Amino acid sequence: MLEIPNHTHQKAGEVSLEEIRDLLGDCKRCGLSEVRNNIVFGKGNPHARILIIGEAPGKNEDLEGKPFVGKAGKDLDKYLLEAGIDPNDIYIANVVKCRPPENRNPKAEEISTCTPFLREQIRSIWPDFIVTLGNFSSKFLLKTDKGITALRGQVFEIGHFKVLPIFHPAAAIYDRSKADYIKQDFALLKSLL
Repeated sequence: MLEIPNHTHQKAGEVSLEEIRDLLGDCKRCGLSEVRNNIVFGKGNPHARILIIGEAPGKNEDLEGKPFVGKAGKDLDKYLLEAGIDPNDIYIANVVKCRPPENRNPKAEEISTCTPFLREQIRSIWPDFIVTLGNFSSKFLLKTDKGITALRGQVFEIGHFKVLPIFHPAAAIYDRSKADYIKQDFALLKSLL
């Protein structure tokens, strides 16, 4: 079992993202380490008011070692800018840090191995809002079986954090009708800031 120091007694942000990344190291804690090119830890403003959480890295992210660098990432930046949110002011991470083969859904053991690092990232950044992109991260963070279609457009409170589930930008690549919902939800986020 992974040992991550319990920082609940510390103030938010006392553990830096660099310390968490150092603890992750060249992770070999699950089988994804055997098929990945790079660990995709996260990127952005370490003091962001908005933390965006996706599911898992895709092919481009695995190659570059950064989240949301492909088509969905470019679309995400476009949605943020249209809503008046500077993409440089956010932090973005994924539920798991390594690409599952063929972009399959992460397995339960991969998630349980990886999510302590995500929890520490959340504690370090201590955002005002967490945006979960798509079914996977929304169900994980909200601990629900409801799908993104039922969850989107609503703000949930989990302790200190407000959580806003939004369709994943990749969903709008395949179903253009979802683009309007994504725009509405980012506009809602902007109004709440």
